[in-house]
Amino acid sequence: MTAYGSIGTALVQVLTNRLGEAYVLTAAGDIEGHITEARGLYRGEALAVVRPKNRDEVAFVLKECAKAGVPVVPQGGNTGLVGGGVPYGGVVLSLARLDKVREIDPINATITVEAGCILKAVQDAANDAGYLFPLSLASEGSCRIGGNLATNAGGTAVLRYGNMRDLTLGLEVVLADGRVWDGLKGLRKDNTGYDLKDLFIGSEGTLGIITAAVLKLFPKPYSRVTAFIGCSSPYDALKVFQRLREATGDQLTAFEYVPEFGIEIVLKHMPGSIRPLAEKHNSYALIELSSPQKDADLQGQLEAVLGEAFEEGLVQDAVIGSSEAQSQALWGLREHLSEVQRMEGGSIKHDVAVPVSRVAEFIDIATKACETEMPGVRVCAFGHFGDGNIHFNLTQPVGMDKAAYLSEWERFNRIVHDIVHGVNGSISAEHGVGLIKRDELVLYKDAVALDLMRSLKRALDPQNILNPGKVVSIGDNAPAALPK
Repeated sequence: MTAYGSIGTALVQVLTNRLGEAYVLTAAGDIEGHITEARGLYRGEALAVVRPKNRDEVAFVLKECAKAGVPVVPQGGNTGLVGGGVPYGGVVLSLARLDKVREIDPINATITVEAGCILKAVQDAANDAGYLFPLSLASEGSCRIGGNLATNAGGTAVLRYGNMRDLTLGLEVVLADGRVWDGLKGLRKDNTGYDLKDLFIGSEGTLGIITAAVLKLFPKPYSRVTAFIGCSSPYDALKVFQRLREATGDQLTAFEYVPEFGIEIVLKHMPGSIRPLAEKHNSYALIELSSPQKDADLQGQLEAVLGEAFEEGLVQDAVIGSSEAQSQALWGLREHLSEVQRMEGGSIKHDVAVPVSRVAEFIDIATKACETEMPGVRVCAFGHFGDGNIHFNLTQPVGMDKAAYLSEWERFNRIVHDIVHGVNGSISAEHGVGLIKRDELVLYKDAVALDLMRSLKRALDPQNILNPGKVVSIGDNAPAALPK
């Protein structure tokens, strides 16, 4: 507490008196898990970790921190990958106890949940009510809805259902001064002024703290078919995607691209994994069609498209899941990819988006550029072909020192992000900006857009106490952006 002296001591006591001693953590061992980023790239510090139980307690914490001039960093499941939830002083506000499903409205097809709900719990609650909440992420068993909203999370079903901004109808938000904006309306149409919810979705806790949300539900898919195809290049895979989209419309739920290197490391590190196709291929795609109609002939549609693509040489080999277990095994090859990359050493990650029409071109050009810059670097470009979101990750060369490799992060950022910018893309697609891409925005974001963002930040958080130093840098209290 020495960083804030008597002000910090007094604030902790005020918060303890309201929340209870068990919910204001100050011991080093108790707060350690809240000050370290999931990949270990960033480690911060905090005066305390507070764990309010409801919106009113969140508002109390914000009001008291504003009075004391002490920063607040909201935190959900702490599964972020860009340093956005790492505190550099001040109070960490954990939303873990705000974990109630408040209401399910089956006619309106909405579910109202608190920000601390784990994503899997929301999926299960929707399923129990006979509906689907479609957001699906590798971290869905630990990430929380507040974090999903704060980063505008995407996942594997964006192609069909959209990201969190598309899935959200209303929000409840606590502002920097402790006031509460109650926008929990399940309306599809509301033209009474500015759409305030979109200010907070994707803002990474820098404009306000989301405490609850009204989310869309969808009919459960009763028919589903999964396939795994091998292609000679990402260009051919993109052509197959276009054929499927034209033939099946919104029944095309997922089209996930995976390179051969990705398959190799999953097979190497995940026990029980089996190569799905007899031969190796340059490029693969995991395809899923789904429908709420129980008698939909999805397999017939899929076989027809893939059959034509095979005849034209676009698909070299394919397998269609013949059972739920086989379909899950095919999905496992994609879902374990993020997890196993760390087992191969250092990974310089780029979560980018480009126009769908240029996704194969981007992978091709960026791969060649990085391999030329560092012979032996292992490119693992995978992700969501259908919405143009590619995780362009670079695994260190075999035998290279990890620290030496990671010191090249800025150099490879420039190579990859310049190419992304050149094809009218975005340097952040679904993970957010946080710290790791904050200074990159100055290079690639429109100057007027940056000015507007800073103006919004100053208007909603004039003291700069909400997650300061993240997304946009205001004032002189910003931590270093790139990991050291």
